[in-house]
Amino acid sequence: MTVDLEKYFARIGWDGERAPTVATLRSLHHAHVLGIPFENIDVVVGTVPSLDLADLQAKLVEGSRGGYCFEHNTLFAAVLEQLGFGVTRLTGRVRLGAGPGEVRPRTHMVLEVRVPGESGRHLADVGFGSARSLLEPLPMIPGLVREGLGRFNRLVVEEADGPAPVWVLQARTGPADAADAWEELVSFTLDRAPAVDVGIANWHVATHPRSPFRRLFVQRTLPTGHLSLDATTLTRTGPDGTTAVEEIDGTDGVRELLESEFGITPPPDVRAQR
Repeated sequence: MTVDLEKYFARIGWDGERAPTVATLRSLHHAHVLGIPFENIDVVVGTVPSLDLADLQAKLVEGSRGGYCFEHNTLFAAVLEQLGFGVTRLTGRVRLGAGPGEVRPRTHMVLEVRVPGESGRHLADVGFGSARSLLEPLPMIPGLVREGLGRFNRLVVEEADGPAPVWVLQARTGPADAADAWEELVSFTLDRAPAVDVGIANWHVATHPRSPFRRLFVQRTLPTGHLSLDATTLTRTGPDGTTAVEEIDGTDGVRELLESEFGITPPPDVRAQR
């Protein structure tokens, strides 16, 4: 099974050069993040999201739906490979919101991308679902800062207890010269994650009783800001980083919001949760 590239490009509104170049990688990543929302509706209604390419195409490309990290990055990896990029699937540990010393399981998926003829590598992640996540792929050069739509990201490398260095994706949250200007989003190593490991992580996230994705969580990146729905709490983040928060009343209000602002047609069994 391969992705129908014509339908995918139409879905994300992309009409760039279809050659495996750095420019293509950057513009595709940008278009995907803006074009397909992040959402976990399947998990909320009791279903483990399928990572089969045919199902991903039906849901994320042909349907008015989005997905979470495993769905987004599995689809994006397949698209990149069809275009001639080299892709290694990696799993990582979400650090955003973690307490001091807390070690979380590998429940996130990122991509290491190689561009033919180029010596460097890029980190791609179209499925983190955050107002500070990557808009465009990040060259895997420790300390290099990239900006997009007011988002600033960088990678650092930690000393590891084991043989594999730990890479950490960070987002800037304050003035560049502030000591606490950076927050950690996700950590990962460069050991390849086979499909069977990705499948287990996907199942764990969707079924574990303490998974944060058991409640509704929807995100959409816009050219003018970011929308986030956490259960019934909607947060609008403007281009200057200011936020406005409101509570959505009831299931009908949530369903209307999903359709009107997130571009999602939810299944009939979605319910408002608090």
